[in-house]
Amino acid sequence: MLTYRDGNTLAHRLDPRSKLVVQVGFAVAVFATVDPVWLGALAAVPVASLAAARLSPLAVVRSYRVLLVVLALGPPLAAVTFSPPWVVPERAVRSALSVSRVALLLFVTSAYVVSTPARDSRAAVQRLIPGKPGQLLGVGVELTVRFLPLVRRDIAQIRTAIRARGGAERSLVDRARRVALVGTRRAFTRADRLALALRARCFAWNPTLPRLRFRRRDYLVTAFGLALAASPFVPAVGRFIPIG
Repeated sequence: MLTYRDGNTLAHRLDPRSKLVVQVGFAVAVFATVDPVWLGALAAVPVASLAAARLSPLAVVRSYRVLLVVLALGPPLAAVTFSPPWVVPERAVRSALSVSRVALLLFVTSAYVVSTPARDSRAAVQRLIPGKPGQLLGVGVELTVRFLPLVRRDIAQIRTAIRARGGAERSLVDRARRVALVGTRRAFTRADRLALALRARCFAWNPTLPRLRFRRRDYLVTAFGLALAASPFVPAVGRFIPIG
């Protein structure tokens, strides 16, 4: 799983709030459109995001290969029916559009993850959402960003240990059961250690967070994110506003 990488790229220098606006705006744009041409044009956003973070698309594919394989199975499975004509291509096309939306958003999110420290993400969320809800959501975001890579590493170690002990000779169901049981046990153990560490360090709901500063480039990026969010509503507005 991708995690934060120290660097001095354009994406690293952006304020996390502007990057969050782009993510939300892009999600609205891709999930609201039904036009394949416009969806293809929106693919430029993930390309620009990966370039800004200097993140290879292959690194994203390797990190989320299981998820991408599952998504790739969607269109062919959607085309199959249990009665004549047995295969409906139109259903595969609709499924492919849905899958492409998720994949595009995954690449944009990956660029955000590798270019934004967990504390900056928490600070951005708490400044965008005031009060207790923002504090709760900010803590959840920070802990999730820190915790999930550890769980994934544990799963990889468990699978390696099973193979080293001749687990490849066991059935797939037995291996999956062992990975699930041991992985769950380790996850709960890590959660207990995390709770103890938070208490030992006098965890505070509203600590001194890093300073966030909007610069000129952040205003431009934020405006772009807002434009993406508003793009699905432009045709609807045009139908109600007479031109000429």
